[in-house]
Amino acid sequence: MARGDSVARGSVVAVFDADNEMALRDEAQGRLAQAEAQLADRRKGRRSPEIDALQAQRRQAEAAQELSRTTQHRYEQLPVGRVVSQERLDEARAAYERDRARVAELTAQIEVARLAARSDEIVAAEAAVDSARAFLRQAEWKLGQRVLVAPADGLVADTFHLPGEMVATNAPVVSILPPGNVKLRFFVPEPALARVAIGSTMELRCDGCPAGLTARVTFIATEAEYTPPVIYSRETRAKLVYRVEAQPLRNGASVALHPGQPVELRPASPSGAGT
Repeated sequence: MARGDSVARGSVVAVFDADNEMALRDEAQGRLAQAEAQLADRRKGRRSPEIDALQAQRRQAEAAQELSRTTQHRYEQLPVGRVVSQERLDEARAAYERDRARVAELTAQIEVARLAARSDEIVAAEAAVDSARAFLRQAEWKLGQRVLVAPADGLVADTFHLPGEMVATNAPVVSILPPGNVKLRFFVPEPALARVAIGSTMELRCDGCPAGLTARVTFIATEAEYTPPVIYSRETRAKLVYRVEAQPLRNGASVALHPGQPVELRPASPSGAGT
């Protein structure tokens, strides 16, 4: 990209080093993947093999419970003190209660294993996903800023750095002048100022330009550009000039004007005022 080149809107005009921004983007993608995996894990229960293991333990506990219940029932049918001691009977009853409690415990564990995480844990996991997504969007935006594209069609007016140079933060890299921003600047003597008004049409002439070019006045200065070092009088008043700006109308070759090109402007004739 060099001075005088024409650029189209969206074309790349400068590329900055982006190693740091790419690393941040990759880190943000990893954070998001981790947060989404944790959220998915919170929303579902345990894995099937874990539940199968708990069910197997409950079957064992149920078998032990059945055995202890049978033992307790048999001891209760025998005369206490003659065939079975009170101590053995108490042990059988305690064993049955222990096995029954174990079955209830495993049943509760299976029910919990089939449930998702608590609602507050799921909310926290969802918030973590939202935060990770925002961090990724920020990282992608920063990475996108390392490629500078032309915001509009235009002419490269100037470049401020060469390839490989360091660019300070917020420093300009290239200056682009869109055709619509080309303006004509001229000075009107004070006696002729009354013939110029905002919106009035001016005839435009320049070397090599076709006839019939016009421009519309967009700005008139409220103060004179030059004030003579004497008291105002009719004789000195003619020395006052006012800066005026006009926009070239898109009527053919007017778009070919270049910055700094000398032009001549005069108020359009009444017959051409509508052009």
